[in-house]
Amino acid sequence: MNYSWRLGFSPGCGATCQCACASSIPASVPQFTNSPTMIVLVGLPARGKTYISKKLTRYLNWIGVPTKVFNVGQYRREAVRSYSNFEFFRPDNEEAMKIRNATISQHLFCTQVFDATNTTRERREVILSFAKEYGYKVFFVESICDDPEIIAENIKQVKLSSPDYVNCDKDEAVADFLKRIECYKVTYVPLDDDCDRNLSYIKIFNVGSRYLVNRVQDHIQSRIVYYLMNIHVTPRTIYLCRHGESDLNLLGRIGGDSGLSSRGNKFAAALGKYIRSQCIPDLKIWTSHMKRTIQTAEAVGVPYEQWKALNEIDAGVCEEMTYEEIQEHYPEEFALRDQDKYRYRYPKGESYEDLVHRLEPVIMELERQENVLVVCHQAVMRCLLAYFLDKSADELPYLKCPLHTVLKLTPVAYGCKVESVFLNVEAVNTHRDRPVCEHTRTDTHRDRPVLGSPVFWSAATSTTL
Repeated sequence: MNYSWRLGFSPGCGATCQCACASSIPASVPQFTNSPTMIVLVGLPARGKTYISKKLTRYLNWIGVPTKVFNVGQYRREAVRSYSNFEFFRPDNEEAMKIRNATISQHLFCTQVFDATNTTRERREVILSFAKEYGYKVFFVESICDDPEIIAENIKQVKLSSPDYVNCDKDEAVADFLKRIECYKVTYVPLDDDCDRNLSYIKIFNVGSRYLVNRVQDHIQSRIVYYLMNIHVTPRTIYLCRHGESDLNLLGRIGGDSGLSSRGNKFAAALGKYIRSQCIPDLKIWTSHMKRTIQTAEAVGVPYEQWKALNEIDAGVCEEMTYEEIQEHYPEEFALRDQDKYRYRYPKGESYEDLVHRLEPVIMELERQENVLVVCHQAVMRCLLAYFLDKSADELPYLKCPLHTVLKLTPVAYGCKVESVFLNVEAVNTHRDRPVCEHTRTDTHRDRPVLGSPVFWSAATSTTL
């Protein structure tokens, strides 16, 4: 069901639109079972609210729930170009309070994840009143932290790089930010187990040491809780790579369950050497149930776990065929896949969308773990990479995941750092570019096939991202 008309913007409207047509919105809207949920962050500054909102937005978009985030601090900076000091956040600064409240009111129409302090009952009542009027459910996410070390680290890692403190002495910036926190403490009223027992919320204590969940209303809210109870901030590294080159890779055939080629075995040995050189503490290795990933992992010399969820996308009736054979025998299917590769499902097989849902438990477990090496397949690796790099469904099926290359992912404050390591073992290039429609071809595309040809399967050195 599309609720865009309720909020005064078209389905294509961006999260920062002004919503000039908001005045035409009906006075009230009934709340249906599948009404959209507004996720509202609550907590003092430097409690990880933006970290939570960004991760949660990325996760919901990845599983197919369109989600946008509105960060009050970002829009406050646009409304007030120059930041002087913590005085702006004093509760008795009436002019500043008007600016902050106006910023919030202006953008409530265009948000699903509302990233702000929302530390007073009055502020939360405004949000609840808006939600009731326009048919939203509200789910509060409160981050509570009283550990000085965690707070200090958050200020150091994130807040000092804020535009508020450009060209500012580090110690002065820390002192000013701590005073800002004290300003918020004056009026901070946490969610209360008794007074707020009718609200839906999760309270997260000290970045996940304890949780309190109250009145979850629907499936989406239960998935939000499930996700938030799995993430952590412990430093770690995730290594993603495909299996070594297989015999079917050499033939340009998709799917199947063949073993490694001679070059694939060389890569497996090189992978083992590389992983040992990294001296990774408590490394876990995951593979699919398919021969080529198992043979690759065995060369590392570390116990590994097999996940059926990591198996390659099921190509159904097209298993072990070349793209040329698919185009010849199933021309309509071939064209349909090119039109929407993410949602296209092979006859008796899977789509990338199906694969994302299959991989959700893997993502949850990756979020719980620390150092992990995942030896998987091209489509699977694309799905995992799209999650960590916040790529859209349209981009996902065309992410480059070459053979014999390890991607080293290191989660950072609001994203993920990626290093690409090619292990100097040649392999076929199995990447297939996004096809160009005939009516949109230009001179720059004249050497690029419309639907696919053996050029996609010519032997070549793997490329890196």
